Amino acid sequence: MRSALVCGAGGFIGGHLVKRLKSEGFWVRGVDLKSHEYAETAADDFVIGDLRDPYLCRHVIDRRFDEVYQLAADMGGAGFIFTGENDAEIMHNSGTINLNVLDACQKRMIRRIFYSSSACIYPAYNQQDPDSPNCEESSAYPAAPDSEYGWEKLFSERLYLTYGRCHGMDVRVARYHNIFGPEGTWTGGREKAPAALCRKIAMAASGGHIEIWGDGKQTRSFLYVDECIEGTLRVMRSNHRGPFNIGSEEMVTINQLADMIMDVAGKRVEKRHIPGPTGVRGRNSDNRLIYDTLGWQPSQPLKTGLAVTYKWIERQTQSNMPLAAD
Repeated sequence: MRSALVCGAGGFIGGHLVKRLKSEGFWVRGVDLKSHEYAETAADDFVIGDLRDPYLCRHVIDRRFDEVYQLAADMGGAGFIFTGENDAEIMHNSGTINLNVLDACQKRMIRRIFYSSSACIYPAYNQQDPDSPNCEESSAYPAAPDSEYGWEKLFSERLYLTYGRCHGMDVRVARYHNIFGPEGTWTGGREKAPAALCRKIAMAASGGHIEIWGDGKQTRSFLYVDECIEGTLRVMRSNHRGPFNIGSEEMVTINQLADMIMDVAGKRVEKRHIPGPTGVRGRNSDNRLIYDTLGWQPSQPLKTGLAVTYKWIERQTQSNMPLAAD
């Protein structure tokens, strides 16, 4: 039986990845600081532990796995990444995890390892025009990410590629672009824009209002989680190390995203724009390289994934509402 290790298996993408690997017949070990918050793990073995601890890493990576997926990171949405308050922890925690995982894999002679990087590595100077951002893979240098989160991801990309070159490891690197879907963080400050807007609209009364950071004209593309998993496996099992973008080319403004979710919800609310962290003005996945190399591209429009995600978050908001007084 083929075996796989998923680091970050208690998280949103990691949880979905474990399910997919199990459906393919893998024996799967997952590891994370915590259990999955919204679903029972499908992993055969789930270790709760801190990958910043090198001894824990060696305990978890105690055998040769056919595939290792390194998704564990200290991350969150704009409200977590762009305030500046969490920069030191983000860089220290994620950097330490990657150093430990790579070292343990190299000592166990594990060859095939996937690293999930981020579109946040792209230079801010190429993302100032909301209508025509440049996120082609080759545009990453000269480097100038807009956050310390992006700098750490870029450093770790180079770390993985260096281990591949110096230690004969078949590393694979992909840059995720705004992945969303059910069973992901939807409240608490670390949620991404689709989840935050789904929550706000679900909890607002028709004719009420929601708040949006900035003017809402900043652009992004968003990829449904099942599409992300498919792209990840295509990269992992290819003969190409990357980095590749894994994202959608369907770019929308945040205002348009909110309107789409309102359509799905069947309600209209007022959009009120307030000061807040917004990141770069424009970002969109450039899928030419992954399509030309691997023949992969997303298969469904944004609104399809939003419909599924909204229904799931709406159920979460209802189940978390306080009971009415007797």
